[in-house]
Amino acid sequence: MKLQLPPRINGSPETIETSDRPVTIVGANGSGKTRFAHRLAQSLGERAFLLKSINALNIDTIEDPTTESVNSLYHRRLGHTTLLRSDIRGELNRMIALMLHEEMLNLLEYKTRTLTDPGAHMQPTRLDRLTRLWHEVFPDNRILVNQGELLFSSPKGSDTYSVNRLSAGEMAVMYHIGCALYAPEGAMIFVDNPGMFLHPTIIRSLWDSIEQLRDDCSFVYITHDIDFVSSRGEGTVVWVRDYDPARVEWDYDILSPADGIPEDVYLSIIGARKPVLFIEGDGVNSIDAKLYPLVFKEYTVKSLGSCGRVIEATRAFNNLNGFHNLDSYGIVDRDRRDAHEVEYLRSRKVLVPDVAEIENILMLEEVVRTVASANGRDEHKAFDKVRRSIIKLFAGDLRSQALLHTRHRVKMTVERRIDGRFNNINSLETHVNELVHAINPRGLYEGFCREFNRYVHDNDYASILRVYNRKSMLAESNAAFHCGLKSHDKRDYIQAVLAILRQDTPAADRLRTAVKRCFGLAP
Repeated sequence: MKLQLPPRINGSPETIETSDRPVTIVGANGSGKTRFAHRLAQSLGERAFLLKSINALNIDTIEDPTTESVNSLYHRRLGHTTLLRSDIRGELNRMIALMLHEEMLNLLEYKTRTLTDPGAHMQPTRLDRLTRLWHEVFPDNRILVNQGELLFSSPKGSDTYSVNRLSAGEMAVMYHIGCALYAPEGAMIFVDNPGMFLHPTIIRSLWDSIEQLRDDCSFVYITHDIDFVSSRGEGTVVWVRDYDPARVEWDYDILSPADGIPEDVYLSIIGARKPVLFIEGDGVNSIDAKLYPLVFKEYTVKSLGSCGRVIEATRAFNNLNGFHNLDSYGIVDRDRRDAHEVEYLRSRKVLVPDVAEIENILMLEEVVRTVASANGRDEHKAFDKVRRSIIKLFAGDLRSQALLHTRHRVKMTVERRIDGRFNNINSLETHVNELVHAINPRGLYEGFCREFNRYVHDNDYASILRVYNRKSMLAESNAAFHCGLKSHDKRDYIQAVLAILRQDTPAADRLRTAVKRCFGLAP
């Protein structure tokens, strides 16, 4: 869906594509980002649905008659029923009242249907969906319904207690899940300050889950928290700089995924609580941007595009360590780097995997086995089929891969050795002529061929992944099909890996450990 943004200072309003990606409006306090979001919501009319995080705790909320919300639903429902109290204050309490009222009506309808159809089933309600997700976020905290009241219990005590005795964070989770369930179908849900009251460790997973819960809706977040911005890595980011109240216009930019967050906004990372991880890729479409934030959840992940920019940013950021007190790391593909190059980068906090490129990480033995197991397949048989496919592909590409490695080694050697000081052109010319014999390209090539043939002969899958650059291997190995997915499309396989990582399960831990082990970060 295309969305036209509010008027722009000295420029035309931008139009963005929302589709299945969230929109995050970011800006400093006082920049006008909340007014910007409010103007955007007003332009959408009844398609906009508002969640204000402060309302999770605030009983005396200021209601906005121009925007749809739980408050407006509550007032409309009062006009159609006498079973709902009219004196309930606070949007959280009103949401719970609506949910309990709906639960009672559903139960009455179910009992009426069973009189004529004893085999009738009660369909899941909003309260059922709320309870299910609540238990995922707080596994030890139970939700109970007793005499028309929502109660809670925990293993620390036998007593039950009301919503008013929940912590601020628990109230926020209850509010966000419940209110999102009341958004109209296909609505655009505006969430003001989505990280308020929430512990940093649950923010990403909570909003991932709520977005999945309402996958028919689009989400617009309003925040100044750079950590939250990075948690919505695949979405569109609108940076609001300033607001002109006289002209009702804003100074804003759409941040380019390819460039990442610009320097002005990036400086606010300095106030972040987590270390920074610079990665390759465009920030939206690359596998790096989708995979690494789910694996390295303890980092603020920033896409920079090329490996050169990652290396330079890591160096520059760590040089300022005394200023921002944050560790910075980078991740670059191994490609055809030799052990000396890898060791050099790692010594400068640039992590290099034990596989050639990002696609190969998805082909790690433990990753393939985990995806197969998650889809009900025999993981041993599935991996054996994938392994044989990859080895066969590599055997067919062996000489061309050896040539690529030879070219890289020659290039790196020439760059290092040509950088010497020469008194005259004759010395330089002599040095260049001698390089051919010193480097011995044919000897290098034949050495790589022997090494690679040994990998094939020994069925050395791990070593093949370390040296084999072939971006099509995911598709050509039929990994998706062998792991029990419905199609041969590599995108389905990638999505299967990401879906597992978004959950808090042993399978997700298994995947994270496998990927971190590939970087030497896990036993």
